[in-house]
Amino acid sequence: MAGLRRRLTRCTVVAAAFWGCLCQAEDLGPPLIERPQAQAFVADMSSRHDFNQAELAALFTQARLRPSVIERITRPAEGKPWYEYREIFLVERRISGGAAFWRDHAQALARAEATYGVSAEVIVAILGVETFYGQYRGKDPVLESVATLAFDYPKRADFFRSELEQFLLLTREQGYDPLEVKGSYAGAMGWPQFISSSYRSYAVDFDGDGRTDLLNNPTDAIGSIGNYLSRHGWKRGETVAAPARVQGSGYGPLVEQGMKPRTPVGQLSAAGVYATTPVRAQQAAVLRMEGERGAEYWLGFDNFYAITRYNHSPLYALAAYQLSAEIRDRYLAPVKPLISVDQAQTAKLQRLLLDRGYDPGPVDGRSGPMTEAALARFRADSGVPDGSGTKRLLLALAQ
Repeated sequence: MAGLRRRLTRCTVVAAAFWGCLCQAEDLGPPLIERPQAQAFVADMSSRHDFNQAELAALFTQARLRPSVIERITRPAEGKPWYEYREIFLVERRISGGAAFWRDHAQALARAEATYGVSAEVIVAILGVETFYGQYRGKDPVLESVATLAFDYPKRADFFRSELEQFLLLTREQGYDPLEVKGSYAGAMGWPQFISSSYRSYAVDFDGDGRTDLLNNPTDAIGSIGNYLSRHGWKRGETVAAPARVQGSGYGPLVEQGMKPRTPVGQLSAAGVYATTPVRAQQAAVLRMEGERGAEYWLGFDNFYAITRYNHSPLYALAAYQLSAEIRDRYLAPVKPLISVDQAQTAKLQRLLLDRGYDPGPVDGRSGPMTEAALARFRADSGVPDGSGTKRLLLALAQ
């Protein structure tokens, strides 16, 4: 609680004037401590987690309720139809920004792929969707946002009360000042926009500096996203999603089953569902999206479902997947002088080798000992002869 004590010893007269002005400017509500639920919460945290009750009460006196948070949580972007939602994220600046981020953090992304099995482009895309690669990490005070939802939003009060508990534990563990941490209106924070419970459960110190810092450290964010998806069922080398065509009426019940994969891929055709691109997965969900010209059908596999554990919306997962594909193509494109045609082909080989479980080292378009060793293991396992050209190897790996 050192950060909390430091904050509470600052000039109270100046602080009171500041909060008075801010309340008028932002239409803030009363201090949190005025809510009976908040008073009970403070007592409970003191009893169960050994917080100093007086200090916590003083903190809740300084922080205020934020009515605007309630307004925003009732109209999320996921309420849009798919064709409008997609356009928020599938834009040039996110694609080019993702390729640039990948180049800047290629080593950490390659290590995350090797460690957790999660494709680099998916990690990059999630950072692009969540914070535009760290540029927009949220400006709402997390304490006030989460407390408002805990005490003034009955629909999900239990969830946000738990997140408020997790937030205070997190700030104590990390040495953060609870009044200074900013994030989204729903309490997500840092480069990857983890909520407090996810931060405490899945964040990793990926650069080994002794601190798990998602607020300011992109390397920790990269590793933490990989760990999160891996822990939620990501399967190395499997397909995320695939466009589908449907015929007849047998596919209807599959659509109604929701986004959790339940149907064996081999049984889809019996229901009139056909993937229009190659698939490497065991089971699928059939998804119907609202396209601009009518329904679009997609197959979501276990890796798609893992992305929905990050944000429980098929719109989010499909946007992240499509953005990841665009970023991958842009990153691997032979754009001179950044990368030659030979480097692009080598990078594709490395990418496919990694997807198949053969670690080639960094996916950087430069063939070194690890890439050569991975290729040798693949040739031995698949029967592709030595001396095969790049095109044949690419075809064999893509099967």
